[in-house]
Amino acid sequence: MRKITTLAIMLFLSLNISGQIKTFTLEEAIVSALKNNREVKIAKMEVSKADAAVDEAFGYALPSIDLTANLAHFIEKPKTAFPDFGAMLTNATYSILFDEGVLPEDENKYLPLATKLQSFAQTNSFESKIQLTQILFNSAVFRGIGASQIYLSLSEEQLKSSVSKTILNVKKAFYGVLLSRQMLNIVEASLLNAEENLSNVKALHAQGLTSDYDALQVEVMVENIRPKVLELKNIVKSAEDGFKIILGLDQETDIDVVGMIEYNQESILSVQNAMNLATEQNLDLKSLQIKRNIDEEFIAIERSDYWPTIAAFGNFTYAGSSDNWNFQTYNSTLVGLSFTMNLFKGGRVANKVEQAVIAVKQTDSQINLTRDYVASQAKNKVLELEREKSQINALIRNEELASKAYEIASTRYKEGVGTQLEIKNADVELRTARTNKLQSIHNYIISVAELDELLGEIPAEYLEYIKK
Repeated sequence: MRKITTLAIMLFLSLNISGQIKTFTLEEAIVSALKNNREVKIAKMEVSKADAAVDEAFGYALPSIDLTANLAHFIEKPKTAFPDFGAMLTNATYSILFDEGVLPEDENKYLPLATKLQSFAQTNSFESKIQLTQILFNSAVFRGIGASQIYLSLSEEQLKSSVSKTILNVKKAFYGVLLSRQMLNIVEASLLNAEENLSNVKALHAQGLTSDYDALQVEVMVENIRPKVLELKNIVKSAEDGFKIILGLDQETDIDVVGMIEYNQESILSVQNAMNLATEQNLDLKSLQIKRNIDEEFIAIERSDYWPTIAAFGNFTYAGSSDNWNFQTYNSTLVGLSFTMNLFKGGRVANKVEQAVIAVKQTDSQINLTRDYVASQAKNKVLELEREKSQINALIRNEELASKAYEIASTRYKEGVGTQLEIKNADVELRTARTNKLQSIHNYIISVAELDELLGEIPAEYLEYIKK
């Protein structure tokens, strides 16, 4: 029984844990996205890659040490045509004997002089060498170090841009879930009002105080609202699924969001200030400006082929050879300088430089286009915020009036002086007023977030978080 009880408790706990809902505030959602969002992860890896590229570039300026070794065994020795030393020695000996009168001179004693295939190699040999090389001058190496550091700055700026866009996307998804849920609440409240009205009408109809037409009209109004409730439930589900994608969560995860779409009036920048800040601080524009610096470095790197390479080197060699594995060994040491300079490459260098120059001009065009775009977007967002700000106060007042109108219409009908048409119209006006107010406040919040993204404003704590 103890085992069964223990298993039952464990099963209950596992089911309870698996059924837990992950709840997010806006702050928690942003932190979760920065931790799990794939685009942020890719941007962080790009920074790590650029950091490694800087170290690699410095490595080319440091000394290079190489160790080589080889062992060789001739199965058949190579031979070389060489004068026949035996014939030469024989002829020299007879010549001396003839000259000294030791022997009578006889031309037949001389051997013909010819070449003979001879081998001067030993069967086995080995050689080991360690060489140190230090580049003293190479324009491409030195320029590459600077280019790699600029590339690191570019990847860091692109990471900031990715963080900024992720924060904006989280806010859009978070408030999108809240908007769809609150819209659902509005329609469900409208349905509840209609159902209460239907209950009242049925009670009056049962007493003969209202017509069949009114009863049917109210019932039709209730049934017309029900599909809207189902439609909004599907919209809520889609908004939640999109929110999960932004956070990098599994689609099967149950989530909930904590927050409200509330109007917090904020000071709005002037159009000119917003445009100036956008052209100075926009992260995409900054990335392009850094990219232009990289393009200029590439021009210098391509031109490096016109310049020579000067390097110092030194090596130590230990070698030996033998026919019977009893090696005779020796050491040798060498130091020196090498000078290498290309004189002609078929115009390839000039063409590569021209391509790099064109790349700079293309980036300049992209910078100008992006600058105009972000300035225009900043201007539009400020004007949009001002328009939404002026609308929200009127919409709040309009909702209050629509709510009072619905109460009056309901009271009038109960007292027998109103009609169902008045209630129906009042319900539609109330639902529309609530929807318009909610939509306008949502648009205001998102416009503020979009303006922050355009201006490159990122809270410092988020930048610190991604550095961990």
